[in-house]
Amino acid sequence: MTQDVDLARTSGDDTLSRLAADRDLLGRAGTAQRVAEVLRDRIAEGALPPGTRLSEQALGAALGVSRNTLREAFRTLVDNRLVVHEMNRGVFVRMLDPDDVTDIYAVRRALEGTGLRAVCTAAPERIAALHAAVAGGEAAAEVGDWAEVGTADLRFHRALVALAGSPRLDEYMTRLIAELRLAFLAMPSARALHEPFLRRNREIVDLLAGGDFDGARVVLDRYLDDACEMICAAMRMDGA
Repeated sequence: MTQDVDLARTSGDDTLSRLAADRDLLGRAGTAQRVAEVLRDRIAEGALPPGTRLSEQALGAALGVSRNTLREAFRTLVDNRLVVHEMNRGVFVRMLDPDDVTDIYAVRRALEGTGLRAVCTAAPERIAALHAAVAGGEAAAEVGDWAEVGTADLRFHRALVALAGSPRLDEYMTRLIAELRLAFLAMPSARALHEPFLRRNREIVDLLAGGDFDGARVVLDRYLDDACEMICAAMRMDGA
C-alpha cells in the first residue's frame, strides 16, 4: 500500500511550475514517451518523491497534454517500475522496500560487471569518462556540494556500463538509475550516502589503469554490497 501524498501539497507550486516549463521539452508532437521521460527525470531528481499521487488534472494542465497521453505515459512508467497504479485511488510514485533495493543492486552488479570486463577493448574516450567522473566527484566534495557528488557518482557507474559499448546496456542503466534515485531518498542525507564511496571510485579507476582488473572487480562487488546494505538498513530503520 502506498502512502497517499498529494502532488500539490508535497511538491507545491514550484514543481508544477517547473513541469509547465517542461512543455518546451515535449516538442510539437507532445508524445506520451516524451512525457514519460520528463516525469521520469523529475522523479529521479526527487521533485516527485515516493508516495506522491500523480494527479491527471494537475499534470495534464502543467504539461499541456491530454489525459489519454498522460495515461499512456503512466503505463510506460509502470513498466519502468517508477510508479504504481492502484484501483480507485490513482497513480503514485513507487515507494521502494529493501527487496526492491536488493534486486536493483543485483542488476547493477550484472551491468557494471559486464562493462568492467570490457575495459581492455573500450574506446579511449570511454576510459576518459570514468576518470572525469571520479575527478568531478572529488572536486564537488571539496566544496561540500554533495548533490553534485551524487550526480558524479552515478555518472561514474553509468560510464562503467558504457565501457561495453552497448546501447541496450546503456538504456537499461538509464532506467535503473531512475529507480536508484528513489532508493537514495531513503538515506538521511546525500553526504551520508556518497562520502564513504568516493575513495572506492578512485580505487577502481586506479586499479583499472594499473591493469589489475580482478582487483577492480573485487572492489566493485564490495562497493555494491555495502551500498545496498546501507540503503536497506536506512529503510528498515525508517519503517521501524
